[in-house]
Amino acid sequence: MRILFTILSIHLVLVCYAGKISGTVTDKDGKALSYASISIKGTTRGTNANNEGKYFLHLEPGQYTLVCQYVGYKKEEKTITVGNVDIEINFTLILQEMVLPNVVIQKGEDPAYEIIRQTIKKRTYYKDQFNKFKCEVYTKGQLRIRDYPKKIFGQKIDFEDGDTSKQKMLYLSETISLYSVDKPNKEKIEVISSKVSGQSDGYGLSAPQFFSFYDNNIFIGNNLNPRGFISPISDNAINYYRYKFEGEFIEDGRHINKIKVIPRRKYEPLFSGYIDIVDDEWRIHSLQLWLTKQSQMELIDSLRLEQLYMPVSRDVWAISSQVIYPSIKILGFDAYGSFVNIYSNFDIAPQFDKKVFNNTILKYTDSSNKKSNEYWEAARPVPLQAEEINDYYKKDSLEQLKKDPHYMDSLDKVRNKVTVMGAMLFGQTFFQDNKRTTLTVKPLTEQLSFNTVEGFVISTGVVWTKRLDDKIGGRSIAIDPSIRYGFSNKHLTAHIGYEYHFGSKYLSSFKVSVGKRIFQFNNLSPITARSNTLATLISEKNLIKIYEAWYVRGSYTSGIGSGFTWLATIQYQDRTPLENTTDYTWRNHKDRMFTPNYPSDLVDHNISRHQSLSVLVGLTWQPHTRYIELPDRKINIGSKYPVFSLQYIQGINKIFGSDVDYARWRFGMTHSFNFRLRGQLNYRFGMGGFFDTTKVQIPDYQHLNGNISTFATEYLNSFQVLPIYQYSNLSKFYVLGHIEYHLNGFLTNKIPLFRKLNWHLVAGANAFHVNNTDYQEYLIGFENIFKRIRIDFVSSTIDGKKGKNAIRIGIGKTQRTYEDRF
Repeated sequence: MRILFTILSIHLVLVCYAGKISGTVTDKDGKALSYASISIKGTTRGTNANNEGKYFLHLEPGQYTLVCQYVGYKKEEKTITVGNVDIEINFTLILQEMVLPNVVIQKGEDPAYEIIRQTIKKRTYYKDQFNKFKCEVYTKGQLRIRDYPKKIFGQKIDFEDGDTSKQKMLYLSETISLYSVDKPNKEKIEVISSKVSGQSDGYGLSAPQFFSFYDNNIFIGNNLNPRGFISPISDNAINYYRYKFEGEFIEDGRHINKIKVIPRRKYEPLFSGYIDIVDDEWRIHSLQLWLTKQSQMELIDSLRLEQLYMPVSRDVWAISSQVIYPSIKILGFDAYGSFVNIYSNFDIAPQFDKKVFNNTILKYTDSSNKKSNEYWEAARPVPLQAEEINDYYKKDSLEQLKKDPHYMDSLDKVRNKVTVMGAMLFGQTFFQDNKRTTLTVKPLTEQLSFNTVEGFVISTGVVWTKRLDDKIGGRSIAIDPSIRYGFSNKHLTAHIGYEYHFGSKYLSSFKVSVGKRIFQFNNLSPITARSNTLATLISEKNLIKIYEAWYVRGSYTSGIGSGFTWLATIQYQDRTPLENTTDYTWRNHKDRMFTPNYPSDLVDHNISRHQSLSVLVGLTWQPHTRYIELPDRKINIGSKYPVFSLQYIQGINKIFGSDVDYARWRFGMTHSFNFRLRGQLNYRFGMGGFFDTTKVQIPDYQHLNGNISTFATEYLNSFQVLPIYQYSNLSKFYVLGHIEYHLNGFLTNKIPLFRKLNWHLVAGANAFHVNNTDYQEYLIGFENIFKRIRIDFVSSTIDGKKGKNAIRIGIGKTQRTYEDRF
């Protein structure tokens, strides 16, 4: 303890006697150079200026040489002596003067091409040179808004900050973390401190974005472009880019070549801008590159990326700073931001303990978001702007005000106003913040439906939730009551569900529901109420086949680590058959004839009343699963490996009068391959069968998810032109597969005019083998139509003979939980 106390005392003394160096970085006209780099020569220590060009450093007494750099400007050095008095050192940088040396031009080729060729030859050397390192990263992200509409889709825009001005800070966060890398596949981020404006329990932007242009493909988030963007020095870069030699400048005795980067074609995932290359060494010195809509970028309009490299040893250079400037205009919103990463204290020969790298890639220390303002004043390398200081003060004060019950009540009254668009199309959520509860009501378009059994149906769609603590992803409960009434058969059904989420380490949930409800014969509910309503009233096809049952169901799901999750479900149903009671349609054709309300493709009569008790146990596993570790729990974020699932379902005879006695199993595997520039391949493979078929009722068959609606059912889990129940079976073994190739703009970006639509080609196939029947269907179509719509042409074959052809329209994507699949 005495040794520890002595060390801490020495550290405090050094801090107390450290001098503060501050100043401003501007150009010759006095314009601030945002995020300019200020480093201490001969070390990896340093800082960056803020958006106003202001910086500061704390240094122990001694003599230092400060180096100030900014992309496109001439570097400036100043030698200073630090004592116990704060000093001000300002920098005025001038534009880098380019010299056009006498170069030999071969065959009329710009000299930039030979520089790029030499750089490409050294690409893998520099890429692999920096395989193992450890550094400290400071991350600051801010998002501002310049303008926004008063309403969108009829709903008033309110940021709930009491500020009605059009220009404001929407988001501000800071993070300091330790970043450890041991390539090819070991990576760890340990967050030391994190701060989010207005969110005392927030964790901020904690994962450093380390974009290496020595990689062939630069992946800047799946939402911007799933294909990634081609580096200007990738192996095939000359096929994608044109280059222009802008001149050279000398820095520390090195000749630096400035190269203009120009895309050869529009609507390719390409950068434009400038990249500076060190002559003879052929390494990146700095870069300033842009992405726009013509780069096939989604969501945002433009993005500027700046990087500055610095030597950390005689032969090794690393990124000193990286700044990303996004800009977006959509639906009347005009926003922009900056996200800066500052890398310092590099260790390029670290000795990692065996326990450093495990399946946790992002870890938050216990007090990472509880640091004091005094800590941040001393720790942050970039001084805050006046606007940022004001944002912290305002939002942190507002957060405390929001905890006042009277304020919560007044805020709830504003947010809980019913709107026409919310009631009809989007649903409505009612808040009670002081009680940590919400009440969500589905829109009227989801509460009204029609089928030939019940006629017009009205059902409630209400979910009440309550957070039991203030932790992110913490404990919560949800209650889901539902009442349903059919105006033709005059049946009233009602059920209620209860869900509890908890877990001290891995997320777990317990669910129970009970009551009387309507089930499809295929309990996966492959036909939605909306699709069936349109098909019945317009196309005169009653797709849905349903029965009524009193039931009780309970399930438990829990993560158990190392990528494993297990599930147990028990369900009892007292099933009653239902018959058609109406043949109403909008078209009123005299020769219409609806099919009976049972799977007529499978059987020639409806079910009789019976009881069913069944149990399901299941296990899923994804190898090498990675986790984000919060102080109180772990969050599964998956891995690059397939997800495997195995389930066993047992129908139990005689208990509670159960009339079923069967046993079946199923195995599944899902996976995705991201080919970056050439798209993404998704597949799902499954097999299963019955061990025992002593007593099996139709709802307990193995159903293959078919579809005869114009609207597509769940991709990778259904057959788009297969009769819904024709191939339901009791087979001892079946096998199925689904595969889709999403080109994500590949090929279509080369078609003039069409490429401006940004529609993406998609192709796929679905197949199964059961009871000596072979079925295949092939799909080709376009997706990303208005960002949400997909249209496919589907053609099928059965045992080698031509089957059905059809068009299928998909809106968004449907996902289901394992309980839903039971």
